[in-house]
Amino acid sequence: MVDVTRIVIIGGGPGGYEAALVAAQLGAEVTVVDRDGLGGSAVLTDCVPSKTLIATAEVMTTFDSSYEELGIIVADDTPPVDSPARVVGVDLGKVNRRVKRLAIAQSHDITQSVTRAGVTVLRGRGRLGAGGQAVDGSREVLVDAPDGSVQSLRADAVLIATGAHPRELPDAQPDGERILTWTQVYDLEELPRELVVVGSGVTGAEFAGAYQALGSRVTLVSSRDRVLPGEDPDAAEVLEEVFRRRGMNVMGRSRAESVKRIGDTVEVTLSDGTVVEGTHCLMAVGSIPNTAEMGLEEAGVKLNDWGQIQVDRVSRTSAPGVYAAGDCTGVFMLASVAAMQGRIAMYHALGDAVQPLNLKTVASNVFTDPEIATVGYTAADVECGTMDAVEVKLPLRGNPRAKMQGIRDGFVKLFCRPGTGIVVGGVVVAPRASELIHSISLAVDANLTVEQVASAFTVYPSVSGSTAEAARQLHIRKRESGES
Repeated sequence: MVDVTRIVIIGGGPGGYEAALVAAQLGAEVTVVDRDGLGGSAVLTDCVPSKTLIATAEVMTTFDSSYEELGIIVADDTPPVDSPARVVGVDLGKVNRRVKRLAIAQSHDITQSVTRAGVTVLRGRGRLGAGGQAVDGSREVLVDAPDGSVQSLRADAVLIATGAHPRELPDAQPDGERILTWTQVYDLEELPRELVVVGSGVTGAEFAGAYQALGSRVTLVSSRDRVLPGEDPDAAEVLEEVFRRRGMNVMGRSRAESVKRIGDTVEVTLSDGTVVEGTHCLMAVGSIPNTAEMGLEEAGVKLNDWGQIQVDRVSRTSAPGVYAAGDCTGVFMLASVAAMQGRIAMYHALGDAVQPLNLKTVASNVFTDPEIATVGYTAADVECGTMDAVEVKLPLRGNPRAKMQGIRDGFVKLFCRPGTGIVVGGVVVAPRASELIHSISLAVDANLTVEQVASAFTVYPSVSGSTAEAARQLHIRKRESGES
């Protein structure tokens, strides 16, 4: 008879709860120690809430940018009658109440799923006990409960999945009212009249675009020369052009030094002395891993200079029996990657078949309008010589369905190996690019060739038809170069 393995998971986000479900299915005795509610920040304060807010903004943007071209008439009986005005607005308080309601419901659904699987959930803050491994190879996990008591658990394997929290600047301390982190915006009852967003990474770009669509006047302060410095340059260029065309003030190469609240306004002082004024400021300047005061280094778990836990491709840390997953590792800060890391950790810990994490098959998406979805090797990889690939970029303005829908911005880009034609990466910039990237993800994951992608049927008319057309153009380029 096989002994039941004891698994303790610290953190109930995607990395934690997905790992718990796998471990329970494999017959382990599983305990999840969670402080804020299952689902973690991804469900309660980050991914689910932000994408719910963005869903409302998406409706506003679609209407605002297309209603005249598509022949939709919006009438207003307020004077003057001969000058119709648009009467579409947003009740931000109602939007945010819906955001919170959906987040709590999602957390509740996750909790039910986990407990039905036989997992024990303990409310509290988990940390590794002192002294390393016991004689039997197990580890101690201490749980600081809300009532002040401390409970000791023994585990054959421990998974750290504690996530991260917003980074705060010393001279820009959030107050939850006018100076905000992305976890605090859902308490706003009224739409910010003038919003200054500091940080042009994914989080900053998503919120800047969303609030612009909802009706705020937005200034985006970027310390880099363009928005989304980590994304495909062509994609970032399209998005920045769209932002500016819609009236956003995008300030490149502008580093914020301090943010001060003055009554009902904020002043953002830049490194060159320029002062940007607004009614609210959203700080989106990165995140800090939740790894402090957990006894990690004392237990032999190595951290990097940013406090992130160092892991290998099967989620092992440097300490035997201790695994880590999610944002606390800094590997790839996506909920999908956290979940995969957690599953892989449990497969490995419990002796099941495991496939190491392959980041070159990860699909990611920036939920702006248009969205930016990517998978596999990138233009930067090709430019620096990491991957030898041929590229084709096909603008959406020639796509018949895009024309019908009034879509003018965006493209499909594919990368393939010059000899074999195997698809190694792709970028989609379009409305709902997150849905369109899946066919390219399948191609990358299954090592399909451009010929195979091109020969698969697509619906006519459809935006996804541009993926097949890009593959056909890559095939033609191969033939012209004598490599078919």
